[in-house]
Amino acid sequence: MRLIIIGTLEGYISQAGKIALQKGAKVIHCEDTDQAIGALLNGKGADLAMIDVKQDIKSFVERVEQERIHIPVIACGIGTDARAAVKAIQQGAKEYVPLPPDADLIAAVIAAVTQEQSDMIASDPAMESVMKLADKIAPSEATVLITGESGTGKEVMSQYIHKKSKRGSGPFIAVNCAAIPENLLESELFGHEKGAFTGATSRRIGKFEEAHMGTILLDEVSEMHPLLQAKLLRAIQEREITRVGSNDAVKVDVRILATSNRNLEASVQNGEFREDLYFRLNVVNIALPALRERPKDIVQLAQFFADKYADANGVDKKKLSSEAVAKVTAYPWRGNIRELENTMHRAILMSVEDSLEADAIHLQDSAFQSGSGSAAAPSQAPSPSGVGRANAAQPSAPSEAASATAAGQPAGAPVNKGGVESLIGRTIAEVERDMIIDTLEHTLGNRTHAANILGISIRTLRNKLNQYKDEGINIPAASGG
Repeated sequence: MRLIIIGTLEGYISQAGKIALQKGAKVIHCEDTDQAIGALLNGKGADLAMIDVKQDIKSFVERVEQERIHIPVIACGIGTDARAAVKAIQQGAKEYVPLPPDADLIAAVIAAVTQEQSDMIASDPAMESVMKLADKIAPSEATVLITGESGTGKEVMSQYIHKKSKRGSGPFIAVNCAAIPENLLESELFGHEKGAFTGATSRRIGKFEEAHMGTILLDEVSEMHPLLQAKLLRAIQEREITRVGSNDAVKVDVRILATSNRNLEASVQNGEFREDLYFRLNVVNIALPALRERPKDIVQLAQFFADKYADANGVDKKKLSSEAVAKVTAYPWRGNIRELENTMHRAILMSVEDSLEADAIHLQDSAFQSGSGSAAAPSQAPSPSGVGRANAAQPSAPSEAASATAAGQPAGAPVNKGGVESLIGRTIAEVERDMIIDTLEHTLGNRTHAANILGISIRTLRNKLNQYKDEGINIPAASGG
């Protein structure tokens, strides 16, 4: 874990740093936020920032967001000044830690940030061969392509491989190729020089350089533009990169992991992905099974997420009731582990009984919720416009066939058109917009999951959201994946 500490804190800063070092963290210290921003832009990556409340926290948080640096910020202050703590949280800090530092508290903060779940929950027989392969190739330098449906835990698997590798003590840098606009992704990967383009006010070290002597994860690499794929191929072959706006090559020593939820062979045949890059990435392929194909892991994962979000929200931990266990194991989990995680997050907040009851677990499958007693197959899941609606007899999708399928009826069967009639008078654009926003809210802002549910590419979703934002429409805040 890499920690950046910002400010003087009247001498307590060194004490906090020593505690963090004793807990295994790598620590750098900056006198102010400008120095910290400079360090972060120049390759001094960090997984956590601890900042003096006397610093301009709001400006620092805004700047790191502007620079697309993903780092949680913890505010620190002398004593327990409630006003200062509230102000720090309002300005964007995730937590407030009083000083002088308590060793156990510092350790708890570090543990919370570094809880990457690199120890896989994988007791189902379907995962046995997968884990054997991961353990076998982890110590090597081989490039690995991790494939599977959206939400199957591809990034967690990549973290597992990194921790088990010879580079485990080095940095692990993840880049979501689908979440970064095309015109910025090259700079994100390879860095840029000052003045390289409009807005490049200073030099920035890219993720490849930041991952030097460690591992870089190219998450959803299939979404990368073909022109950038050629530059990535050169970086892999030559083990060097060139910053945007520079002619000088920089040698990098990184191990490359990549993920995709698409059929890359089909993308190659369609001319969407370079064949030579595909073969470079696919030295070893780890294919993760869908959650519905590893049923013995469902209850263990559900309990793990229930406990995790109970801690995060300050509520009592609860064991799943027998009815809740039956409900989660019968459901097909189209969104896989990510959908299960979001579902258990809501469930622990809505639970009102001593055990986590089945009624607190709200599932998006209309046929399942209507009391049919069995979950529909993935191909019979409701259309995206029906997300979050429990009554399958009131479809909101324009397609009668899709509505009938969602209700567990054969296509062409009579359908209650009450929901369709409610759409009369609205434009297709309005219906599409509400469908997209509702789906995003359902996925708690997760763009990749929402795009998968909607059946569109992440690029199409991003363009739609940019359009809505320009129109002044509130967009759910983005979350991980």
